[in-house]
Amino acid sequence: MVTEVISKQMLEVEVRGTVFPVYESDIDHPYLKWFTEKKAPKKSAALPEIPAEKIKGRVSRLARGIYLSYLPVFKTEEMEEVVDHLKVHLLNEMPMDVRFSYDVRLAHQSEFKHEGVIHAFSNIYLHNVPYADMNDQPRFHWQLTDVTNKEMGVEEGILRIRPVKLFEHINNVLFNNEPSFSYLLIDDFKPKKKPEQQEKFIPSVKQFGTASITAKTIEPARYEIDLHIEQLVNNTKGLTNAEIVKKQLDTLEHFLHLAIVHRQERMIVIHGLGKGKLKEDVHAILKQTPEVSRYKNEWSGKYGFGATEVFFRY
Repeated sequence: MVTEVISKQMLEVEVRGTVFPVYESDIDHPYLKWFTEKKAPKKSAALPEIPAEKIKGRVSRLARGIYLSYLPVFKTEEMEEVVDHLKVHLLNEMPMDVRFSYDVRLAHQSEFKHEGVIHAFSNIYLHNVPYADMNDQPRFHWQLTDVTNKEMGVEEGILRIRPVKLFEHINNVLFNNEPSFSYLLIDDFKPKKKPEQQEKFIPSVKQFGTASITAKTIEPARYEIDLHIEQLVNNTKGLTNAEIVKKQLDTLEHFLHLAIVHRQERMIVIHGLGKGKLKEDVHAILKQTPEVSRYKNEWSGKYGFGATEVFFRY
């Protein structure tokens, strides 16, 4: 609204309580028109609702069990990435605390030992193994005990990785873009074995020569026989390959007969991998033993493919 004529060119106007001068020629200026028009306040655009993220539980990369995990660490050498060493971890993917004993032996000498407790669903770093040492196939000895349940037995074993298998693992790690590879040691604990009442069984006259011998007077049977020559003799110096094999097979037959006399239900024969010759000889003897119902050589966390499980019939 025009409130006063200031001069021929200027006027005084009032807009919504504000008084200000304006040239007569600018009365119809678009800017002034925009200023004098009443505009409704713009509503702020509401932000789209973002759905709340669902809380996810801990996702286990591995199935239930206890594992030894190996993480290759690389270094640059002559413009090429090569493995420098392996970081070894113990993984517990089970719902109980576990007491462990760990010992790495190279050329029958202990290189690293460690004992302790690993909590449920956790992992622990053990040590580094130089990649060059892996060519000598160190033996990873392990022993596990369920801390919470005293009725469960102690699980133990030896893990050995062949160089060819190690090379395959590292290639898979690179190809699949994964940080490490793992070996299952056990998938669960087993109850303690009850002692056998061996005095109830009468030994075979054919094998032991006299009916007056009772089970109390003969050597007890074993459920696990390790045929590695270093477990059978203190010193292998001077022994030929033929003599070593004979000692191993004689030991097998000896404990095989004891198992039959004591009417044992099953037995584990540890023969290792090697070139497979000892395993073939062991299987040949088992085939010729009538009391052996069946046997199997399958992968297990404790023995790998280095043992055969034997089942008897009577």
